[in-house]
Amino acid sequence: MMRWPPVLLALTLSAGCTADAVTVQPTLDGNPPIVIAHRGASGERPEHTLAGYRLAIELGADYIEPDLVLTKDGVLVARHENEISETTDVADHPEFAGRKATKTIDGQKVTGWFTEDFTLAELKTLRARERLPKLRSTEYDGRFEIPTFEEILTLLAEVNKGREKPVGVYPETKHPGYFVAIGLPHEASLLTILDRFGYRGRGAPVFIQSFEVGNLMDLRAKSDLPLIQLMDAEGAPADRPGTSYTAMASPAGLKMIAAYADGIGPNKAMVIPRGALGRLGDPTSLVRDAHAAGLKVHPWTFRRENYFLPLGDKGGINPAGHGDLAAEITAYLQTGIDGLFSDNPREAVATVKKGVRR
Repeated sequence: MMRWPPVLLALTLSAGCTADAVTVQPTLDGNPPIVIAHRGASGERPEHTLAGYRLAIELGADYIEPDLVLTKDGVLVARHENEISETTDVADHPEFAGRKATKTIDGQKVTGWFTEDFTLAELKTLRARERLPKLRSTEYDGRFEIPTFEEILTLLAEVNKGREKPVGVYPETKHPGYFVAIGLPHEASLLTILDRFGYRGRGAPVFIQSFEVGNLMDLRAKSDLPLIQLMDAEGAPADRPGTSYTAMASPAGLKMIAAYADGIGPNKAMVIPRGALGRLGDPTSLVRDAHAAGLKVHPWTFRRENYFLPLGDKGGINPAGHGDLAAEITAYLQTGIDGLFSDNPREAVATVKKGVRR
């Protein structure tokens, strides 16, 4: 991948516009932004499946992103949440009907089926399904198992053989405080398996991310692997209710984050907010402030469906229709972001490549 010099660069306004160029801010290290396949190629296959991760790799993603939760027997598996009724066929299994429960997760009551109430062998009898059936195809429902983190790293080891630049992994610890409270902490299992697969040191192709703070601080005390503090546009970390993500995004807050993390993963609205009509507004100073603190910036999540796109980039009124994702991504590249999460790595990779003037 070509290196971007640490000066203002030329970037075309969109994939279809090459006549006019605008100046953009540089990334923190001068390299092109990375594309993180959000839950795999989740715009093409059910999220968090080996098929989705493999497709994302084939489409050129730099990193694949598994969200990690734990089973009753302490195995790390990839699911968006520990409640799995939206992403599996668990409700169709009468043998598990009695496992349905209501729990309080990060202060919110949630009803459904939870990974921590199933052994890995039991979870392997379930099949993945599309989480957004009103927006995306369900043709792959029922075909794929829930993968373990070990299976994901095994896939990466296979595809990275002979590659000059390996595809990296970008795991998220989901609800780590909750899992600690029930005796199933992420940290030891996560670090052990990463070490076993050769992920060691600051240059390893891995980022570990979390919306919580204590989890990342604990990981920093035990490891020098790169860490990312996730941030939402509203609310606060579940383990730090006395603060807020807004405060953490201030220059002072970013300086504090830099003491234990290598970057931030903000809601993209924190980088470029949308106006009342849903159009993109002017960029905030977040990228500039984060770079000043020595932090990389990887906003989330970029999706091609009209439902998710800003007003000016929609491709019609059908929420499930596809709009101009490249135009939205291009606007964010101009701010100097160091990477981005996308459900659609095909479009994201192509846009980032077009952003580098050769």
